[in-house]
Amino acid sequence: MNPTTGTTKGPATGAKKGATGNTAAGGGAARRTARRSLRFSVLLVVALLLSLLGVVMVLSASSVNDLRSHGDAWYHLKRQVLWFLLGLVALTVTVRIDYRRLRPLAVPALLGCIVLLILVLVPGLGVRANGSARWLDLGFTTFQPSEVAKLALVLYCADLLSRRQRPLSDKRLTLYPVVAMVGIIGALLMLEPDLGTTMIIGSIAVAMLFFAGLRLHLLSLLAVGGAVGAAGLTLSAGYRRQRLLGMLDPWTDPLATGWQTIQSGVAISNGGIFGIGLGASRAKWGFLPFAHTDFIFAIVAEEFGLVGAGLVLVGFLVIGLVGLSTALHAPDPFGQLLAAGITTWIMIQAFVNIGAVMGRLPITGVPLPFVSFGGTALVVTMGAFGILLNVARQTP
Repeated sequence: MNPTTGTTKGPATGAKKGATGNTAAGGGAARRTARRSLRFSVLLVVALLLSLLGVVMVLSASSVNDLRSHGDAWYHLKRQVLWFLLGLVALTVTVRIDYRRLRPLAVPALLGCIVLLILVLVPGLGVRANGSARWLDLGFTTFQPSEVAKLALVLYCADLLSRRQRPLSDKRLTLYPVVAMVGIIGALLMLEPDLGTTMIIGSIAVAMLFFAGLRLHLLSLLAVGGAVGAAGLTLSAGYRRQRLLGMLDPWTDPLATGWQTIQSGVAISNGGIFGIGLGASRAKWGFLPFAHTDFIFAIVAEEFGLVGAGLVLVGFLVIGLVGLSTALHAPDPFGQLLAAGITTWIMIQAFVNIGAVMGRLPITGVPLPFVSFGGTALVVTMGAFGILLNVARQTP
C-alpha cells in the first residue's frame, strides 16, 4: 500500500513481470519455430537443387550415346524427368505422414525386401546386366530392391534401437538382431553380386548403433570386422581384385581395369577452375563409360570445373550438417535415429561414389544420390528424404 495515494503497486508489478515472462516465452517459441523452419527449408532446397542438377547432367552426359544407340538424344532424360516427378510425389507423401506412423512398417518392410532380394536371384525374374542380377523385371520398367532395402534397414534399426523395453546393454535384443539382418541382406546382395551396396548397408547399421549409444569397443570390433570382411570379399573375386589394383595404379592396365579411373581423372582435370561449359564435355563422347550413372560427378567437374564440383560437395555437406542437427533436436529417440540413419546413408553413398570417381576408392557401381541416373535409387532416396523433412518439421 502506498501511504500517499493509498494504492497498491504489487499486482501491477506482478502483471509487468508476468508480461515480461510471457514475452520471453513467446520469443523463445518464435526462435524455435524459426530454427525448425530454417532446417526444413535448407534441406528441401538443397535436395531439390541437387535433383534438378541431376536432370540437367543426365541430359548432358547421356545425349551423345543416346543419339548413337537409340536415335534419340532425349532417351535417358525423359526417363530421368519421369523418375524425378515420381520422386517428388514420394517426397510429398512422406513429408506429410507423421514419421511415427511408419514404425509398425519396420519389420514387414525389411522382411519384404529380403523376399524381393531372393526373387532377384531367380532366373526369369531377375534382370542381369554388366555381370550382376540386381533388378526385377516389372514389364514396363525394372525395379532394384537393394535401394528399398537401405530404407527398410534404417526403419528397422531406428525402431529396434529406440524401444525402451530393449535396452542397448542387452545385446541379444539389440546388437545381435541388427547384425543378423545385416548379415542376411549382405549375403543376398553378394549373391547378385553387389559389394558396394553391401558395404553401404553395413556402414548404415554401424552408424545407427553409434548414434544409439553402443559402447565404443563394440563399435570398434564391428568396424574392424566389417573392414576385414570387405577386404576379403574384394580379394575373393578376380574382377574385384582388378578394380582394386586399377584404383591403386590404373596405369598398370590403362586399356582395361584402369580405363574408367584414367578417363575420369582426365575429365576432372580438363574442367579446371570454372569448367569448359555445360554440354561441352569430351569424356561423354564414348571415352568415359557410365558417364550418366556412376561417373556423373566427373562430367559435373569437367563442365562446371572445381567451382561446380565444389558446390556439389558443399550441398552434400549441408545435408550432412543440417540432417544431423535435425537428429539431435528430434522430439523422440525413434525420430533421432531415423534422421541420423537417413542422413548417414546419403552421406556415405555420396562419399563412396565421389571417392571412386576421383580414384581414391575402388569402383563399386554406387550412384551419386539425387544426381545419377536411376529410377529406383532416385525415387527411394527422395521418399526417404521426405521422412527426414518430416522429422525436421517436428523438431522443437
